[in-house]
Amino acid sequence: MNASKPLRYAGAFLACNILRLFRFFPNNDPIMAFVLPFSRQDKWLYSAFFAFTTMVVFDYFTSGIGIWTFTTAITYTVIAIAAGFYFRGRKKVGMKAYLGTGIAGILFFDFVTGVLFGPTLFGVPLQAAFLGQIPFTLLHIASASAYIALIVPFLDKQASILPIDVADKTREMIGLLGALPKKIPFLFQKK
Repeated sequence: MNASKPLRYAGAFLACNILRLFRFFPNNDPIMAFVLPFSRQDKWLYSAFFAFTTMVVFDYFTSGIGIWTFTTAITYTVIAIAAGFYFRGRKKVGMKAYLGTGIAGILFFDFVTGVLFGPTLFGVPLQAAFLGQIPFTLLHIASASAYIALIVPFLDKQASILPIDVADKTREMIGLLGALPKKIPFLFQKK
């Protein structure tokens, strides 16, 4: 691991836990936005360790360590490892792949923690756990997707929020090809 990686992980760890602490919206989950690029760029062990420690340390300071802590931490660790294998060997990964992988990860996480372990740990009927999980998971997907769109481009320069070809097609469709100045807005500039 080169010298800048520990600083990058430490900064991500702090940012992730601060964002989780402030709970900007329901199911506030920035973890996936950090785990996915780390899983792609580094050894799977690093992103898995990041996911596990982020979950455990946050619970330690906010609600205490319990079986739920290890259930969620291990589930996120499995997602980090799976993402590492999924991204392995891919030279370029776009935002679409990050969002798709993030949504798949959230669906897996919420199924394991909410539908499978919820009834086991808390005695909730399986049907109630499944039905109650649907709105929670939709909010969780929205939260994780927003963070992925905002954070991933800073961690993986190859992932862009809006590919230039989409911007070009949009400009052509609305008939502003010649009307827009070349310098504004930034989304319509060629790189």
